Amino acid sequence: MLVRVTGLRERKKERTRARIAAAALRLFAERGFEAVTVSEIAEAAEVSKVTLFAYFPTKESLVLHGVGGDDLAGTVARRPPHQSFLRALREHCRALAATPVPPAELDRLRERVRVIQASPTLRHAADGLLYRQREALARELAGEYPPTRAALMAAQVAATLLTLQETHFARLLGGAPAEEAGQALARDVELAFDLLERGLTHPEES
Repeated sequence: MLVRVTGLRERKKERTRARIAAAALRLFAERGFEAVTVSEIAEAAEVSKVTLFAYFPTKESLVLHGVGGDDLAGTVARRPPHQSFLRALREHCRALAATPVPPAELDRLRERVRVIQASPTLRHAADGLLYRQREALARELAGEYPPTRAALMAAQVAATLLTLQETHFARLLGGAPAEEAGQALARDVELAFDLLERGLTHPEES
């Protein structure tokens, strides 16, 4: 009985969270992120401001939940013995590229990207999240490499993954079907990690 009650409670919380996020995205898409207040979002979602902040601690997190949440440092830390950190990250990105965007979520994903791109505030906040992700990777790599080298490698990885993400989103916003965009992303992942592992210029090109 306790398990069932707990499960019902969690589903109710998830529905509330989804309703708040959906209301926020709709308002941001209609009027722009900066023009919408938290009070307006709470009213549209039929919750109090206190409840809204219990699910989303900042206004920015209403859109950026999940952005910068890819645990690159954790992926490196959990890799099997004797596996290189780039191999671990390649396999991680392969798995992400192979995970299709559910059709029901595709339009919402496109809308989120448009809202973020249109808002200086959100772009700045997203940059901050990605910076912290890069710093965490650099700290993890510093356990195996000199600090400066670790920081430079983390920066190259982070810039590469950001470019992969931006290219993928550009395809989706351009109207590419999700399956086609996913296949292109999978090819890009292989190219990106080939360049990282072998150097920016392959031997045969030098």
